[in-house]
Amino acid sequence: MVKRVLTVAGSDSGGGAGIQADLKTFAALGVHGMSAITCITAQNTEAVTAIHQVPAEIIREQIRVVANDIGVDAVKTGMLFSEEIIESVADELSEIKAPLVVDPVAVAKSGAPLLKPNAVDALVRKMLPLATVVTPNINEAKLLTGIEIGSVEEMVEAAQRIAEMGPQAVVVKGGHLPGETTTDILLYADNIYRFSAEKIHTRNTHGTGCVFASATAAYLAKGWKIPQAVQAAQRFVNEAIKRGLDIGRGYGPVHPTGAVYANSEKLTALRQLREALKMIEREESFQRLIPESGSNIVVAAEYASSPEDVVGVPGRIVKTPDGFTFASEPWFGASRHVANAVLTAMKHDPSVRSAANIRLDDEILSTLETLGLSVSSYDRAAEPEEVKKEEGRTIPWGIEEAIRKAGGVVDVVYHRGDVGKEPMAVVFGTDAYDVARKLIRLSRRLAGVET
Repeated sequence: MVKRVLTVAGSDSGGGAGIQADLKTFAALGVHGMSAITCITAQNTEAVTAIHQVPAEIIREQIRVVANDIGVDAVKTGMLFSEEIIESVADELSEIKAPLVVDPVAVAKSGAPLLKPNAVDALVRKMLPLATVVTPNINEAKLLTGIEIGSVEEMVEAAQRIAEMGPQAVVVKGGHLPGETTTDILLYADNIYRFSAEKIHTRNTHGTGCVFASATAAYLAKGWKIPQAVQAAQRFVNEAIKRGLDIGRGYGPVHPTGAVYANSEKLTALRQLREALKMIEREESFQRLIPESGSNIVVAAEYASSPEDVVGVPGRIVKTPDGFTFASEPWFGASRHVANAVLTAMKHDPSVRSAANIRLDDEILSTLETLGLSVSSYDRAAEPEEVKKEEGRTIPWGIEEAIRKAGGVVDVVYHRGDVGKEPMAVVFGTDAYDVARKLIRLSRRLAGVET
């Protein structure tokens, strides 16, 4: 049966933190998410402009009804705001026998207070003794202990002090410390665990703490041990930070579902290319289009940002005495030149997600035009010296030049070669099927099969 995780937290109207971030995290990790809203906030990436506290009895009822009917395998708490809310939540959660992750949310990313000063004592007295894991960042750990934290050793000291307050395990998150590495400290069963990762330099970190705590709760709901759950949650939140959304004028949100979408997109691109290659494989006349250096056809996943997000044919499509062959099974990062061509085109038209390189001669060029395909070109001899010197810049420069000349993305971009460089054309399309159909029409017309 699917695991069920309850978040008891505030609502973020900007969608970056609070229950919105929690529910996205639960969905990404394959658990059923439920929510009990403690406060309704008006906030965006820059500020929290208003907070409305939900009546305590409504909060209690939200928790009761889901627990009594659906059941709960783990709970995560976030913004609890006031002593009244903390006491009500603690009273209800004490009746639920499931792992509890307490994120002692005190301040929003924008700096707005999310916990009343007189509520800190209630949080320590009521919530921490119930917690399976408590997950303060450095500022929250200082609030709970009074310890000034400027090193990993002081994080350990703070974790030990918090452990005396009753939780089974304490995670002190070290993202606020300077340096190129971030280290999270886990104190559990008298053991100290250090989980380190390369620091990701970005402003788009809104919701980081919510996602980490929610991911920890999701893994605990699945039956994972605490150290493994915490380590997996750290990896998960790092992926969410890497894919953070650059929206708003302030701190953009992390993207907990980003990896799920990316993986789904990649599988779709891979399946699509395999099917398109089968279409081409049946066309003997395609051999006419293969350059001496080989051909490739690629498909970019949506939001692709590098050749690693583009699937192509490793070793390319090459001529053989009997026709042509695919050197290997399609995979990601297999192409640099054609991948860079489609990535460049996508910047101007995101619907263009596929491309193939083919040989170029006068007959092929005139046939492309008679097929009604839009065509543009660039001159490799005009390539600036600074572009030539840097590996991988030629294709993006050339495609940009052709797009600029045409006033937009076209079906075909070509060049007539340069010293040591054979003439080449790149055929673009919305997907691999679109490109394959264009290539098949072209090869058949050249072979005199199609008029």
